[in-house]
Amino acid sequence: MDMLHILRIGAILAIFVVFSGLMMTRKMPAILALPLMGILMPLVAGVPLFSEDKTTFSIANNVLTQGSLRLGATIIALIFGAWFGEVLKKVGVTEALVRKAAELSGDKPLTMAIVFFIIGTVIFSSSDGLGMVILVGSIVIPILLTAGLSPLTSCIVLLACHALGSLFSVSGWALMHDLYGISIADMARYATMFAIPAAIIYIAMVVWMVKRDVIVRKAWSMPVAEKLSKRKQVNALALLSPLVPVVIIFAFKIEVVPAIVLSLVICLLLAMPKRPTHVLVSSLVEGIQNVAGAIGLMVGIGILLNAVTAPQVSMVLKPLIETIIPTSPLTYILFFSILSPLALYRGPLNSYGLGSGLGVLMLGGGLSPLATMLALRSATLLQGLSDPTNTHNVWSSDFAKVDVNEIMRKTLPWAMAAVLVSMLMAGYIAF
Repeated sequence: MDMLHILRIGAILAIFVVFSGLMMTRKMPAILALPLMGILMPLVAGVPLFSEDKTTFSIANNVLTQGSLRLGATIIALIFGAWFGEVLKKVGVTEALVRKAAELSGDKPLTMAIVFFIIGTVIFSSSDGLGMVILVGSIVIPILLTAGLSPLTSCIVLLACHALGSLFSVSGWALMHDLYGISIADMARYATMFAIPAAIIYIAMVVWMVKRDVIVRKAWSMPVAEKLSKRKQVNALALLSPLVPVVIIFAFKIEVVPAIVLSLVICLLLAMPKRPTHVLVSSLVEGIQNVAGAIGLMVGIGILLNAVTAPQVSMVLKPLIETIIPTSPLTYILFFSILSPLALYRGPLNSYGLGSGLGVLMLGGGLSPLATMLALRSATLLQGLSDPTNTHNVWSSDFAKVDVNEIMRKTLPWAMAAVLVSMLMAGYIAF
């Protein structure tokens, strides 16, 4: 490599490190940092800003314009998923599931925590946006506090079922399909396989923490009673609605959007709301509002994806990536297991942060699409549970008056264990 090549590698790495630091220290949100990286990286690699020749790769055309549209299918899936989640909320399915969990578990804290974990996983498998976390958390956390659990454990129960349920998020499957070409049916199959050990580890974590809780917070009982008294009557069959999209995709192997459309129809037929048209329209509008930030992040991810796949950028980084990419099952498992905390703070193993670009670079360095996808999906088990920059972590910690960094410290060892088991499975599957 000549000196210019070395300087360009240094500049690209410096951009990566600087913007990673800005995101980690919350000086700049990922929604701005990712597209800025997408502009600066190809710029220092020698990509022109503009080009009248459409066959020439340029930042204006190929990075900004085409990159903004790259994850269009994922964005649509995200909108439809949020729409379905809002419908479940408006027809009373979500609250009814939480209420049923409280009735089944009685006043036993451990039983209550495990039942809520299971029900929450089902709910978040259909919608894992912040709006749904707020709805479920504002009911579940006070109930758990009243049952005698500490605020910290109550938050962790909510976040653990959210992290597990998000494995079945159809919008997440759509993103992986767009990035790595893995079919939706295969994504559903891998999600089920990886969810089993993660569920065992997360339940063990919940049991371990509940057994050590001694704090009782009776002050929360009145808001809970008021909350549960204002409930809608829901058809028992309608409670199965959150599972419908996953079942349809499994059984009929159809794409995400038609699966959600069918699920909307089935949900409305089962729940029979008084004003179905109003429910559909208002849910669509509110659902889009709930995922507006995620949509902006998807646009930034698309821009960064096109930037790091620019011929000039790939040529600059390929020698570096090839030297660090694991080439055997053992190094693959150890590499991604030990470095799994890099999924925190929108880091390089976070599919919704810097990992979107790093994943493409790993593909260019010789790692297969399946191995790349499985590694990054394993890292989401840690990111979804422990990351202090997650909006759902921030909200739940604020609601229960817990330090969000304390959640990370308590859950990180368990999350890393879940990643390790997942990577053992991934190593066997991908190699």
